[in-house]
Amino acid sequence: MNTFPANDSPTNLTEFSVSELSGSIKRTVETAFDHVRVRGEISGYRGQHSSGHAYFSLKDDRARIDAVIWKGTFPRIKFRPEEGMEVIATGKVTTFPGSSKYQIVIDHLEPAGAGALMALLEERRRKLAAEGLFDQNRKRRLPYLPRVIGVVTSPTGAVIRDILHRISDRFPVHVIVWPVKVQGEGSGDEVAAAIRGFNAIEPGGPMKRPDVLIVARGGGSLEDLWSFNDEAVVRAAAASEIPLISAVGHETDWTLIDHAADMRAPTPTGAAEMAVPVKAELDAQVASLAARLRGAASRQMDIRRQSVRALVRALPSLDQLLALPRRRFDEAAANLGRALERTTVVKRRSFERASSGLRLELLTNRLAQHRQLLADRLLRSERCLERHLLKERGRVARAEASLGALPARLTGHLQRERQHLSALARHADTAISHTLIRSRSAITAQDRVLQSLSYKNVLNRGYAVVRGEDDKPLTRAAGIGEGLAVAIEFADGRIAAITSEPGAAGEKPLPPQPKKRASKSESAGDDAPKQGSLF
Repeated sequence: MNTFPANDSPTNLTEFSVSELSGSIKRTVETAFDHVRVRGEISGYRGQHSSGHAYFSLKDDRARIDAVIWKGTFPRIKFRPEEGMEVIATGKVTTFPGSSKYQIVIDHLEPAGAGALMALLEERRRKLAAEGLFDQNRKRRLPYLPRVIGVVTSPTGAVIRDILHRISDRFPVHVIVWPVKVQGEGSGDEVAAAIRGFNAIEPGGPMKRPDVLIVARGGGSLEDLWSFNDEAVVRAAAASEIPLISAVGHETDWTLIDHAADMRAPTPTGAAEMAVPVKAELDAQVASLAARLRGAASRQMDIRRQSVRALVRALPSLDQLLALPRRRFDEAAANLGRALERTTVVKRRSFERASSGLRLELLTNRLAQHRQLLADRLLRSERCLERHLLKERGRVARAEASLGALPARLTGHLQRERQHLSALARHADTAISHTLIRSRSAITAQDRVLQSLSYKNVLNRGYAVVRGEDDKPLTRAAGIGEGLAVAIEFADGRIAAITSEPGAAGEKPLPPQPKKRASKSESAGDDAPKQGSLF
């Protein structure tokens, strides 16, 4: 058996350490595959790491390779990688010595053809449409004349200049620009944050809240416009409380924000035209409407003036209008005197009927009843007072008898009781006096009423009362026969008389004369048969 030194090798192979072998493999791989394009499906993508790098894998149906996008490269990616997306990655292959693995460091990433992006776009569109974000019922009308317009776009591109220039030409209003990235990593989040930021402005605050929003970007490829297909942007546009106009790309470019917006403009310039009207056209329209209004008012005034003139011609004259009222007034004036006479007669008869019901006997009986009632009350009051006095005197006497043996200090109390009793007696006398005075006053007033209604006042005016044998007044001549003894009562006394037939011999009947009121002298000189009824 042959033996060799420890440092000698039985072959001519070079001996490497693990680090040297790993480094040699790394250099070999990076030299052989320093710039490759790999097509595969993204797997295990979880977004950027806290360090800013993104780690995932590319796979096909038979193999798998790790991939990494460094933090400095990620902003240059035109679209955001998503799980399951088929892409074409461009970069270099390298190894990681710590785990003997190889990976591709991606410098450029693009979808694997337009078909893949369109398939992803269609899938996302169907998903958001199923949630109702694209319903027409959600869309609001744009304000006709907004005071403030909010624009979400890049502050350095030609889009913002076109929008500002177009708004200034058509109708200058206040414009607020929210600067965002419109392409690359994070651009979708910035656009969504800008839309939510405009909606978060409180009305009436220090910053004016926009009345309409414009989200704009210039034209580009599908990859360039991919940020406006981002789900966060679409949801922010659908949830916007401010009406939103999308103006992304050219007329042939469609993104998902166009479906969620309240209005889609083919270009950013078209969005500015949709947002504000043309001030010159409005001025011309107002001037035209004002001229039409003045013309219509003038014509209407002419028509109304002609109508009034026609109505004036159709109206009757003043004399015709007043003819009938004047005739009625003349007739009323002519009938006024006769109406007053008739009214006087009717009132006199009514008074006579009322006075006939006032009998002396009724008033006398009522006065006697009141006098009797007053006397009874006075008698009862006196009796009650006497009983009360007797009762009080007896109580005082009993108190004096029972308290005779009490000490002298009770004497003062007895004196006060006596004084109180005397005061009660005085008050009772005063109350009785006042009651008598009021009763006398009432009787005097009733007596005056009785005297004013007495028939004797009528006799003092020259009338007389004819009484029969039963001393009752005779009120009708028809009930009096010939040869009846009657008494005629005058104001100063009575006389006896005998009745006779009307129109007796030796008397010549008088011709009928109109009735008139007899004076006192004529009434006193007439005979009894000519007296008639006093009532």
